[in-house]
Amino acid sequence: MATIHDETAEYIANQKGTDYNKGQGPDIQTARQVIEVETTDTIGDAARQLQGFNRPVYVAGADDAAVQAALEYYKDTTIGVMDPTGNIRKSSSRKRS
Repeated sequence: MATIHDETAEYIANQKGTDYNKGQGPDIQTARQVIEVETTDTIGDAARQLQGFNRPVYVAGADDAAVQAALEYYKDTTIGVMDPTGNIRKSSSRKRS
């Protein structure tokens, strides 16, 4: 049975025209951005997965509570925040190299 994390990651990956990575590393990668989907309980784990990327990086909350937690947790960082539908709620300030 799919979890809310998996459903959200699949939805956003399909929206971005790529695949959801269920293994090691970030959940979603495109040429333009890297996205890590998290639940409220795992918001703090995203920063480790997004280290070292030289393009915009985002945490996508799996639900509204996770989005609010991510907005607070990452407010003073280069990491952006997306809602469960892939809409940007806070832009990433990380630039492409």
